[in-house]
Amino acid sequence: MDEEKKRYETDKRDQEIVYSKAIKAGKRIYYLDVKRNRKDELFLAITESKKKVMGDDSQVSFEKHKIFLYKEDFEKFLTGMQDVIGFINDNASGADSAEKGDDSSSSRFEIDFG
Repeated sequence: MDEEKKRYETDKRDQEIVYSKAIKAGKRIYYLDVKRNRKDELFLAITESKKKVMGDDSQVSFEKHKIFLYKEDFEKFLTGMQDVIGFINDNASGADSAEKGDDSSSSRFEIDFG
């Protein structure tokens, strides 16, 4: 019984959110949650939550997708993310820029995992 309790406490601690940031974007909300693993190391859990209205009775549900990003991968992830976002910004059609009210395609998205 003690082993079960110990496992439950460890699993519960794994779910602990140390820091969180929510980003609302239309029908989606992005959650950036810093959590601790069993080795007491911090990692980033990114969750996309999208509101779905189903059927004529307007039942609301949420579709969620998660990825986990570990400290040893931050630099590679950040480099790749900046590269892809730069490509999109440099190659966005005029309609994309106009929708955002942005008359230049040189804006950059930056993430600091510092």
